[in-house]
Amino acid sequence: MSAFFYRRKLMAWGLALAACAPLLHTAAHAQAPALDGPLTLVVGYAPGGSTDRMARLIAERLSPRLGVPVTVENRVGEGGRLAAKQIKRAAPGENVLMLGNPAVMVIAPLVIKDAGYDPEKDFVPVAQVSSYDFALAVGNKLQLDRAMFLVGRLWAHPEEAVFGVPATGSLPHFFGLMVGDALSVQPQIKGYGGSAPLAADLSGGSLPIAIDTLDSLYAQHLAGKIRILAVSGKKRVGFAPSLPTFREAGMKIDADGWNTFFAPSTMPQPKVQLLAGKIHEVMQDPGLQKAANALYITPVASTAAETAQMLKAYRQQWEPVVRRSGFAP
Repeated sequence: MSAFFYRRKLMAWGLALAACAPLLHTAAHAQAPALDGPLTLVVGYAPGGSTDRMARLIAERLSPRLGVPVTVENRVGEGGRLAAKQIKRAAPGENVLMLGNPAVMVIAPLVIKDAGYDPEKDFVPVAQVSSYDFALAVGNKLQLDRAMFLVGRLWAHPEEAVFGVPATGSLPHFFGLMVGDALSVQPQIKGYGGSAPLAADLSGGSLPIAIDTLDSLYAQHLAGKIRILAVSGKKRVGFAPSLPTFREAGMKIDADGWNTFFAPSTMPQPKVQLLAGKIHEVMQDPGLQKAANALYITPVASTAAETAQMLKAYRQQWEPVVRRSGFAP
């Protein structure tokens, strides 16, 4: 073949490929999974809480990635369980996810005879999006600035081991029992009607010791109204690097809480995979991470498989603690 005809053949191939490119592009897009309508993110708590705030941060960044409106809906009642009971009945074509936490998806089914849903049968984990520590705090009346000093005091006066928690049956309640085991003391758990009255009594001096989520206590710690002595994570928290962990304070315990998206088990698997992938993308956004830290929330970018592994390990950690407590609402 002469050089002339060889060049003519190459040119023809190039023109043919150029003509096919739009068709290939269209085919690729046709095969890409897409959501078939608006998405609702359901939160089982009132607007303004950490779960609600996290859902709204994600919704505004998830919508452009999915190409559909994404809204947050608060379905309040029964400590978050009402939302779970409603979501489990979702139709297969319904685009809905629930942002759940351990109280609803781990603790309630263990302590309530018929919670109205089965976390493992009625739901599919999609993506963990945040984690949070528990904090051990004291009022200024105790004049303690290190956990080791509190440990020494409770060993000498075990009757003073009264731990205030936001509610009996809450995760801080059971973490308080873990702290008692680590200290070899039998704590008295005093439940409150939420984090606000707990923090008020702690800062006011009528409650000496409290255990709650770090985000619920951190603002008062920064204001000097209370003192956080230890946090429950395996490592120090990014937005609060000065606070030591329980292990650093000499107590061999660690624990955390989380917010995780769950789909109803009726949702088709391709749609679950699509949503899991897009949420994972959102959670890697530096802008979202910065916004979450500003709200004292630790963001987590987790795949569906990693989330499922986390939940399995979490249930194995907490189920013995809850059952051993004998707690019943």
